[in-house]
Amino acid sequence: MNFIAIIILVAIASDFILHILADCLNLKELRAELPEAFRGIYDKERYKKSQKYLRVNTHFGWVTALFDLTVLLVFWFGKGFPYLDQWARSLGYGSVATGLIYIGILLFIKAVLSLPFSIYSTFVIEERFGFNKTTWRTFLLDLIKVLILSILIGGPLLAGVLLFFEYAGDNAWWYCWIVITLFMLILQFIAPAWIMPLFNKFKPLEDGELKTSIMTYAHSINFPLKNIFVMDGSRRSSKSNAFFTGFGRNKRIALFDTIIDQMTATELLAVLAHEMGHYKKRHILQNIILGILQTGLMLFLLSLFISYHGLFDAFYMDKISVYTGLIFFGMLYSPIDFFIGIFTHIHSRKNEYEADRFAVETTGKPVSMANALKKLSINNLSNLMPHPFYVFLNYSHPPVLNRLNAILGI
Repeated sequence: MNFIAIIILVAIASDFILHILADCLNLKELRAELPEAFRGIYDKERYKKSQKYLRVNTHFGWVTALFDLTVLLVFWFGKGFPYLDQWARSLGYGSVATGLIYIGILLFIKAVLSLPFSIYSTFVIEERFGFNKTTWRTFLLDLIKVLILSILIGGPLLAGVLLFFEYAGDNAWWYCWIVITLFMLILQFIAPAWIMPLFNKFKPLEDGELKTSIMTYAHSINFPLKNIFVMDGSRRSSKSNAFFTGFGRNKRIALFDTIIDQMTATELLAVLAHEMGHYKKRHILQNIILGILQTGLMLFLLSLFISYHGLFDAFYMDKISVYTGLIFFGMLYSPIDFFIGIFTHIHSRKNEYEADRFAVETTGKPVSMANALKKLSINNLSNLMPHPFYVFLNYSHPPVLNRLNAILGI
């Protein structure tokens, strides 16, 4: 075992231990008494149910993480990577085609092994707590659609990366950076109109008081909005949400159909004002730029390690190849990705506070915004009091009590 292997093992073990520790602290933080802000509106039995939901999902997460770690270590130290490489090379195709086969098989194995956990989560845990609305037909169709999209979209992109690193020499990393950046931007543009409708139906919000109030508000803040869409989220889950995605003429604001039945018109307006706030505060643009910069850093570092013998020795590889280098570098990159993820969460939580403030200041309805957040938390069985360390590692949004304090203090 060389130094690179030790670095990767330490990184994997540290990530596993830190998240288990955060989970334990999070469970220990649970309290029987309701927070003051939710008293009188949160049924005590449902509050207990939310804590049980957290415990069940946490314990299930431990089983999943331990299984994934065990499979990785067995495959690694059982010399699965070189054995698979020998088989892929024996087919006699070129380096790019061999790479697509090699990576495709690894991804397929990972998907097959994770499928029972996905099934259990959907049809046992989510069903047990009253969330699951997914039928087996929908579940299977989703899997097929994801597979087809992965082949049609991910396949050519991966082939391009392999080609550049195989033949473009020192310029490969920034050629890839340009191509992947263009791909990310195009995907942001086409996803709302072409990809998302493959999985959900989006219908324009019907004319009425709600639509009128939203369109009037959008006009008042100079937000270009042609329509608001209602997504059939209830097709898969009773959980509720709203979101903003895309840019240009294909940007889309959507409400889950479940949320419309749960909130008043002013509360729904506050939720959408928050989503519009992300756009007006340029959070969408910031996230795109940060994603592009992160991709550039990753590709540059990849160019330094993709032919480094020590990286391949760590996985018992006799032959160096671009496609196995991609896989192994991804594991070596995990510590950097871990710290970038923490920074990304911090930045995201700051943006959420800014969007909340924007919604409150432009609608003048802090109570409506607060009530909307309370209803979302109650309906989705959210953890009201997560441990700060768990938040630090995992939360892209501030805890609901922190958001409520900030909103009602404006």
